[in-house]
Order: sequence, then C-alpha cells, then structure tokens
Amino acid sequence: MLALVLLLAGGAATGCGGRATTHHKPGTSHEQATGGVGTLLTADDGAGHRLREVPAEGAPEVELTARPDSEDGWNLQLAVKNYRFTPDSTGGGALPGAGHAHLLLDGNKLARLYGPWFHLPAAQVPEGAHTLTVRLYADDHTAWAVAGKPIEGSAQLTAAAPGQTGGHSHTPPTSQATSQAAPEADRTVTVTVRDGKVSPAPARTELRRGERVALRVTSDRADTLHVHGYDKELSLPAGQEATLILTADRTGLFEVETHESGLVLTQLLVR
Repeated sequence: MLALVLLLAGGAATGCGGRATTHHKPGTSHEQATGGVGTLLTADDGAGHRLREVPAEGAPEVELTARPDSEDGWNLQLAVKNYRFTPDSTGGGALPGAGHAHLLLDGNKLARLYGPWFHLPAAQVPEGAHTLTVRLYADDHTAWAVAGKPIEGSAQLTAAAPGQTGGHSHTPPTSQATSQAAPEADRTVTVTVRDGKVSPAPARTELRRGERVALRVTSDRADTLHVHGYDKELSLPAGQEATLILTADRTGLFEVETHESGLVLTQLLVR
C-alpha cells in the first residue's frame, strides 16, 4: 500500500515522458503551481509575466547578434548558455534551463522565439536607431531572472528610411505577401482586428488534411498571431496586413488567436 501511494504521488508531479503537468489545485495560479524551480517573485517583466529567480551560478545566459540580410531586414542569432529551447512543452511547468524567448523592439514585444535564429523584416522596424532585446522565459511563461532582473541580451540597429542609400532598408513586403498568398494557398482567411473586435466574427474554417491556408490579419495594434496545435506565430505590426501560410498536416480543431489581446480570430477544422 505504501509503494502504491508513493507511485501515485510521483505520477502527480510529471506528465507523460517526465514533462511537468499543467494541472493544479483550484484557486492556485499556474505560475504558483509550477514554482518548484527557482524562486517565484512578486515582481514581473513589465508585461505581466512574473520573474522566476535562479542563482547566478549556472543560470541561463543569452547574447543577441543582428546581421543585415542580403534581401530584407536582419538575421538575428541567439547564443545561449545553460539553456535549451523547448517548443514542444510550452505551456507546461517550468523546467530548469529551458523554455523560449521574447523579442522586443525598444521594449515592445515583436515575437516569441523557439530557436536560436529569427528573421526580422525591415517593415517591422521604423526609421532610426533602436534597441533589440531577447529575454528568456520558462515553459510556464515566467521570466528567468537573476538578482531580481530578467535574463536578457541586447543589440543595437539602425533602420534607414525607404529609398535611402547607405542604410539597411527595403520596401515593406506587405503587398508582396498579399499578392503571393493566393497561388500558394488553397484557402484564404482574411481577418481585421479593430478596437478589440474581430471582423468578420470568428467562425470555423474547414480544411482537408494537406491543404494550405493563408491567414491574412490586419490589427490596429501591434500583436502576435498564434496557431494552437501547430505552434506557428507571426508578428502583427500595427495597421499593416501580415500573412501566415500554413500547411494543415494535422487533423483536429485548432484555434487561431492573438497573444497580447487574447482574441480568437478563427478555428481551423482539419479533417
């Protein structure tokens, strides 16, 4: 009987394959339930994500390098230490030295990163000098921290005005993405977000497995598009149309939503 109790207790701590579970007691937040790693602080990262402090020795580290791309924008490289990207367990419990990163431009979030490389289009960077920052997060979306400060790395870049020489600037790719979406996709879903409302009203988009769908979204505020189940994301610059083309290679019902505003844009029903 004692052995059975111990087995059940151990099973409550982890999910399949040892992954931390997302279930917790009623009235307890997800962050509080996964607070066994490091120390969960009351302070946050400025965007509502609480800090999870760990000792400086052996703590994750990150450095950011931005290199101009020959065609458009910049190629960003995240050099990490004592850290690994775990896109397959995002939303689960905090695991030591694991998680994802956020990319910020002058303190404003542009995207969530699941690996060491990311292409930043020139259209998302206004003219002038800017500071790019990458910040490391745990799977439960708490921010890794040392001595009360988030673990992050920064790089400087300067964007020239469109048409100027001597700077790294290109024609915004919005119209190009729009014109190419039709031949590359079997279905197109066009959505507009304005004043916290989605138009047309969220509905289900039915697809056959293997079909490609183009998600065209225009938001009046900067946000991030996220396709659940596929873990696909796309930055949404304020007032500009952005397009994500997705191959529906998984069957099921998948929500498409915005991260910052938490709005459901559509549901993909793949049969």
